[in-house]
Amino acid sequence: MTSNTHPTNFALFRDCFSSLILHRLNLGIPKQQKRRGGKCRENAVNSISEPTPSGYSDEGDSDASELADFIEFLASEVFDILPPELKGLSYTGLQPGSQVGRRRASTTLLGDVEDFVPNMPPSVTDSIEAYGLLSRSTDLANLVSSIIKEYIATATAAPPTWSNTRASACEICDRGWIPLTYHHLIPKQMHEKALKRHWHEEWRLNSVAWLCRACHSFVHRLASNEELAKDLWTVDLLMNKEEVRAWAKWVGRVRWKAR
Repeated sequence: MTSNTHPTNFALFRDCFSSLILHRLNLGIPKQQKRRGGKCRENAVNSISEPTPSGYSDEGDSDASELADFIEFLASEVFDILPPELKGLSYTGLQPGSQVGRRRASTTLLGDVEDFVPNMPPSVTDSIEAYGLLSRSTDLANLVSSIIKEYIATATAAPPTWSNTRASACEICDRGWIPLTYHHLIPKQMHEKALKRHWHEEWRLNSVAWLCRACHSFVHRLASNEELAKDLWTVDLLMNKEEVRAWAKWVGRVRWKAR
């Protein structure tokens, strides 16, 4: 499996897959009827649980383990057939002096995505459809394109200038074995307003928290940029909210097995 030859990038790709799948489950998209006797790989997950309207599944670690297996299966199947240039993406690799950077000077990697989606393995297509992760019949291309585009953006992102503040685990769910992203506790779009209205002093504007992608996406679904800047501008303030604590408890059970 080529996911074993690019373990760092596969971890990023799996994290992007996880974020979107968890987001779909959390949104409560109407479920399609599960199909029987599909062509999914034998070790594909047979059932998964989604968050209930009043909170998150609290039936123990088994549901989260099945969900992790399901995401691992989908991510591995798709990553293994990505073009080599997408598998080995890096920030330095896309710079003008690099081989890929020179070849891509006047083009974009996103073109590869459009060519790739129609060649999705039947096992992935059947699994995604069987577990109701599509909101409409034409949504598969959008779903996969969103994941791959987010992976491209993540894998090629420049290192943050404040990387020395990096935490060893997500500051919400405390998972330390998955890639972390930096969350602007005071969204950059709100800096001017925050100063004008005296919500914060200037030195605090660039404060960040290190979150896994799933928790990062959850925070931005939880509140608007203004609410984050005015009322939820520290991890402690976020964790004071009951729905954040419930999310952290639930998503913290989604764990990847050793490869």
